[in-house]
Amino acid sequence: MDDLDRRLLSLLRANGRESIVALAQTLGVTRGTVNARLERLVDSGVIVGFSVRVRGAEEPSIVRAIMLVAVEGMNTRDVIRSLRGIPTIAALHTTNGRWDLVAEINCDSLDAFDRTLGTIRGVGGIRNTETSILLSSATT
Repeated sequence: MDDLDRRLLSLLRANGRESIVALAQTLGVTRGTVNARLERLVDSGVIVGFSVRVRGAEEPSIVRAIMLVAVEGMNTRDVIRSLRGIPTIAALHTTNGRWDLVAEINCDSLDAFDRTLGTIRGVGGIRNTETSILLSSATT
């Protein structure tokens, strides 16, 4: 993957429905080049799909947060299994360093968010957590 591929991916992250013509113009290359690059990125598995991001009317009231989780000893699999059962956890990632897991949390109210924090902190095998509420999103 070279700089052109990275620029193409960045444009697609911002608008996955952008036309080939517009992508080519922005990148300063031909439509054929963009088509070939897209085909290669899909065939190689770099691009695994295209999706639509929907902004619902209720979205501004959603409480979104990132929780960093430290796991006691070798309990990561058990903790992941428990956390997967919590419906307000939108995604769960393993990581390295001081924290073992990163949980993306989406709740419809602060009250639901508070309950979710209590539920997560009550999971056996969790040693420590640190949570940050996402206030706004920067666009790329």
